[in-house]
Amino acid sequence: MILPVQPRRLLTRPKSLLLLALTTATLYWILLHEPANTQTAKWFDENAGPVQAPLSPATGLTSAEDKQRVEAEAQQKAEEEKHQQEDHREEDLREQFDREYESLAKEPGADDLYGQTLNTLESAKKRSHSIPEHLKQAKDKVSFSSRQPYVYNPYPNVNEKTKPQQVPCEGPDGSQPGDIKVFLGQPADFPEPGFGSYDVLGMDGNLCYERETRLGIYGYKKDDDLSRPLVNWDKVTWGSLQEKCVQKNKARFDMQGHLNPYISTVYSRQNSSGAHIESDETDVESPLYNDPNRALRRNVRSLPKSGKSKQIPGSEARTAVLLRTYTGKKYSDNDKQVIRSLITELSLRTGGQFQVFLFVHVKDSAYAIWDDEGTYQYVLDTNVPAEFKDIAVLWNDEATQTMYPRIDPNKATVHVSQWLSVQKFAQEYPEFEYIWNWEIDARVTGHHYDFVEKMATFAKRQPRRGLWERNERYYIPSIHGDYDTKFRKEVEHVSGKDTIWGAPKLPFVTPVGPKPPVAKPEDDNYKWGVGEEADLITVAPIFNPINSGWVSVNELWGFNDSDHATTDLIRRATIVTHSRVSKRLLDIMHVENLRGNHISSEMATQTTALLHGLKAVYAPMPVFFDRPWKGKDLAKWFNGGSKGESGGPGSAMGWGREARYRGSTWYYRANPPQRMYLNFMGWEDTNVGGKLWEEDHGRPCLPPMLLHPVKDIEPTEPGYKSESNLPYS
Repeated sequence: MILPVQPRRLLTRPKSLLLLALTTATLYWILLHEPANTQTAKWFDENAGPVQAPLSPATGLTSAEDKQRVEAEAQQKAEEEKHQQEDHREEDLREQFDREYESLAKEPGADDLYGQTLNTLESAKKRSHSIPEHLKQAKDKVSFSSRQPYVYNPYPNVNEKTKPQQVPCEGPDGSQPGDIKVFLGQPADFPEPGFGSYDVLGMDGNLCYERETRLGIYGYKKDDDLSRPLVNWDKVTWGSLQEKCVQKNKARFDMQGHLNPYISTVYSRQNSSGAHIESDETDVESPLYNDPNRALRRNVRSLPKSGKSKQIPGSEARTAVLLRTYTGKKYSDNDKQVIRSLITELSLRTGGQFQVFLFVHVKDSAYAIWDDEGTYQYVLDTNVPAEFKDIAVLWNDEATQTMYPRIDPNKATVHVSQWLSVQKFAQEYPEFEYIWNWEIDARVTGHHYDFVEKMATFAKRQPRRGLWERNERYYIPSIHGDYDTKFRKEVEHVSGKDTIWGAPKLPFVTPVGPKPPVAKPEDDNYKWGVGEEADLITVAPIFNPINSGWVSVNELWGFNDSDHATTDLIRRATIVTHSRVSKRLLDIMHVENLRGNHISSEMATQTTALLHGLKAVYAPMPVFFDRPWKGKDLAKWFNGGSKGESGGPGSAMGWGREARYRGSTWYYRANPPQRMYLNFMGWEDTNVGGKLWEEDHGRPCLPPMLLHPVKDIEPTEPGYKSESNLPYS
């Protein structure tokens, strides 16, 4: 074999010698530094998993830091992929709901919430039982319909011999307040409730309310009516009327009440989760109610210095209605009419069983309303209509932050802690056994007394067995059947042993509620709790927010010890705080907050009631939809939990899923309430309503229901369309 270049000749070339030397040196270095156990690195392949980490020269194993880093990166990637899958699934569900919602828009019954009038009434339509003793045919006819109205009086017989008789009270014109009028029946095409039931609540649903017969005695007039009003409303002092009324009936009530019994009895100084609470922390002369109108409302009465733990035997309980409002609000004529109706129907007609307050949040902290009486009066004069000044109670975040020093001031605000101000009211007005937290943008189309009393009566007759589990679900009559039999048994069956029976055992909570009479719920024949007033009544389910996707699920602080994290706390929630709360529940909430245990607004009452073994009830009021949903589909979208509950994974209250409520009559993101109420008041919205429309179709009327939200009710322009601008996701 002949080489192109002979080796000897190669070695004689200078460049060749240099190349050979470099090659030899390189081979020598590689042999010297090569590890004992070499492995071939795996090439990156996106389908083959993560690249293998380099090996340690000393041991041949991956370093701890590198291993942790790789594991963290892998975990992060897995979580990102999981979140992406969840996002895709949520988007698929939203699109599926939207498709079903839009498809139902083409079906018979869609939008039957709107445009129903007296012309289409069917008095024989047995949607709900009528209560004849509450109805009396009116003597006068109306000009806008051929149908005859009825006087509606839902109040009980005031001449019962078992208690002091009710003394009639004066209205704003000096005479006894009159009754509103209603029409028998419901519009032929008005839908059945999707959630809730008139029959279950014992409420007369076979009625239809029209604006003139509903609100006429409270100042409603037609838009073109320029006649002089029968009452000079600016001269009315509703606080004085309420105070005179209750004084006439003081033999029926415990006018003093009792101070908070839990301040010094429930938690001792040695309690590990909170210091001892001194009794002077609830000093009744605190700034919240150090206002110039207090003497008038209280008739210069002093608060009890030491209280009873129970009501005076035989005395009737009183209820305060706190109508939540704020500085800067402009009160429409409709706002004023509704407030007048609340006071008349709840307070004056019951002889003082209820008392209505305008609970005004002073949003601007620059006003030193506690330091200067003139400032207080200025804020009152510039923010409250004249007729309501002496029922107005001003408060601000400063007052609640001062009262609860162990709560972070950033959390003690109205947006996070709406109940702090109510708790303070309860400490300083102890004569009220119950308090309704009432949203200013809610509207009862029916009679206020009928609504609140039917809710309370329903709650009182509920047994505690299975109650928390029933509370978790929307009651859907079309699939659940009879509430007290089929529904009750179905809920118990799917819940199994996973039930709540008394207060949970937690080392940092001392329950104030009663203990179960038997060890297991199945040993109770639905007796415990029957006849017991509810400490909490809500108008929507009391759901488990954990893993629900609800945005406020972890807004709680305290309620922990060395073995229990705050976020491990069992809890419940209800969307919208419109509810009735007992003094007992507010008293223990006050004490827990003084200890630094705190929960955000829509979980506070529900969770505290659960922790302390108190009675909480979701009263299934009728809720309607603008689409003809079948019961099974409502259950799928709103009771979507693994056991048919409304909370937990997939909850409609979760962020990004609340659009499901857009067609309902009750939810803070719902669209129908505004549109329905504008039409009810005679104004156009979305091509329905208005003077010309009513000439062709008749006067709108609505069955009794609670609508929310209803805001800024004023006459609309032709072509007006209301819509919610709140984001859903």
